[in-house]
Amino acid sequence: MGRSRRFRDCLTAAVLLLWCGCAPRLRPLPGVAAPARLPAGALPPDSRRIVFRWELDDQELSARGEGAARIAPPDSVRLDFFLAGGVASGAAILIDDELRLPRRGDELARRLIPPPPLLWGALGRLAVPALRDTVARVDSDTLRADIGNPVTWRVTFVRDTLRRIERVDGGRVVEWVARAAGGPVRYRHEINRRQLDLFITRTDDVSAFDPDVWVLP
Repeated sequence: MGRSRRFRDCLTAAVLLLWCGCAPRLRPLPGVAAPARLPAGALPPDSRRIVFRWELDDQELSARGEGAARIAPPDSVRLDFFLAGGVASGAAILIDDELRLPRRGDELARRLIPPPPLLWGALGRLAVPALRDTVARVDSDTLRADIGNPVTWRVTFVRDTLRRIERVDGGRVVEWVARAAGGPVRYRHEINRRQLDLFITRTDDVSAFDPDVWVLP
């Protein structure tokens, strides 16, 4: 029993060391204290179709391809991914906080799709779970806020535009999404060392989507 307990303790310590080595600590909020009132972080009012290129890099796979997002405000999006060379594809639907994947295994989509709050963040919508104790600080035109106690989310707005969402666990940034002005959208999981970059090539306004868009096989 003593050996088993020591083994578990050593394993736990090793996991904690690995966690600490991979996930950066959350730095203190810069700037001056501000009221904890965040911009709406809502989707634009019109339906859109966004076409993009994507590049994935993690410990097991590096891949690239093309994709499209069909966005129906206020809270619905369908994502389709196509692997370069046409050998595989994936799809996912997110309605509010409900993520739907095909009934049969879709490994491409499972690798590419971040959790719902971060996926919404990649599209510019603030949709983190409601938590108490929000602390905000302003630095020039940038508003940052820590949500939860202990901090579970950090969000960054430049003026009224959502630029970054970070998921925090144990005082460390586990995964995040960043939306650079005029640049790519990047999702990174620090523990898994998974990084996904989206390069938007076209945005089209549409009147409506066919109902079949919201059905997966």
